[in-house]
Amino acid sequence: MTLGRSPKERLDEIQAVLEELISRDPKAVILVEGMRDRGALTILGVKGDMVQVQSSDGIFAIAERLARDGKSAIIMTDWDRKGGQLGRLLRNALTSNAVPYDDTLRQRLVIVARQDIKDVQSLPSLYSRLVQEVQARRN
Repeated sequence: MTLGRSPKERLDEIQAVLEELISRDPKAVILVEGMRDRGALTILGVKGDMVQVQSSDGIFAIAERLARDGKSAIIMTDWDRKGGQLGRLLRNALTSNAVPYDDTLRQRLVIVARQDIKDVQSLPSLYSRLVQEVQARRN
């Protein structure tokens, strides 16, 4: 469990991050690691342009395409070691191509979720569990 945060506070923070992803600028593309991560965000109501980094032509090609298309990026990699490394590579490639990016939403999720899960694809199960805990405390 995350220190000092109740299930309600954690649920509220996850919902706030999801709302920001849902209402993001249409030019912002969400960068996820793979198909399951994309599916998890879709289950949670996030729609729109998402790129699966693992099944693309490479990190630099993604950054070049985003720059060419005048897009920005939201980095939403997992918070395990591999996801952290991938996030760094993405930040470097995006910076090299002058593509604006946001990784603060990922950082916020890491803070509320890292004790329970390590990847984006597990967000729906954590979300459901927190909803159940909050409802149980109300009854």
